[in-house]
Amino acid sequence: MKNDEDPDRWARLRFAIIGPLLSIPPESGMLKKQLEELGTKQWQHPVNGSTLRFSVATLQRWYYTAKNARDPIVALRHKRRTDAGQTRTMSAALIQTLRGQYQTYPGWSMQLHYDNLVALAHEDEALGPLPSYATVRRYMKGQGLHRKRRPTRKTLGAQQAEKRLENREIRSYEVDHVHGLWHLDFHHGSRTVLLPSGRWVVPILLAIMDDHSRLICHLQWYLNETAEVLVHGFGQALQRRGLPRALMTDNGSDLR
Repeated sequence: MKNDEDPDRWARLRFAIIGPLLSIPPESGMLKKQLEELGTKQWQHPVNGSTLRFSVATLQRWYYTAKNARDPIVALRHKRRTDAGQTRTMSAALIQTLRGQYQTYPGWSMQLHYDNLVALAHEDEALGPLPSYATVRRYMKGQGLHRKRRPTRKTLGAQQAEKRLENREIRSYEVDHVHGLWHLDFHHGSRTVLLPSGRWVVPILLAIMDDHSRLICHLQWYLNETAEVLVHGFGQALQRRGLPRALMTDNGSDLR
């Protein structure tokens, strides 16, 4: 067991926090107020000395655990969760809500999805208990519900790729092995460059990337976007990495 999980040290800290409430029981109706006051205070980590704060719900659980126990210190020790090492379940209603939310707002971050679920759970008890952010994030990653960014370039290839992603469930990457698919695209620079002739131009970057490993097979700046430039850059990538199974460009479908 790690030192940060020392059950005896944590038990003593918990008892030190709620102990005064046990020795001097609060008057009727005053428990919540005193717990809220404790929730605003900062406490020292029992092992590494960092600063900690505890929610009112946590303090209340500790209070009743110690109050109803014969030995409060033993009762306040860390207990291994019965679902340790397993993914905590989410209610069917909550999963359906999350999936509908993701379908409507695929560009939201996982944190924003979770914050919205918190607000919905407060309004609708039928969603059931809301698990932690880590649980929701783990579920979304496991189901391939990754954040989708809108393409900045409204080209035909970008629109086709966006439509294709909407009609399929894509998990992490398009292919499951290296060298199965390459992506090729031109990117216009954000700054102009002065040529020896005195002419200002906007450089164009040709990028060729392996889909599965995200390895950059070739990266090179050019002065224009032509078929000759594409062939040259693609030839450099072939010499470096070999022949891929398929190639996808921004201006069309994949080439096999």
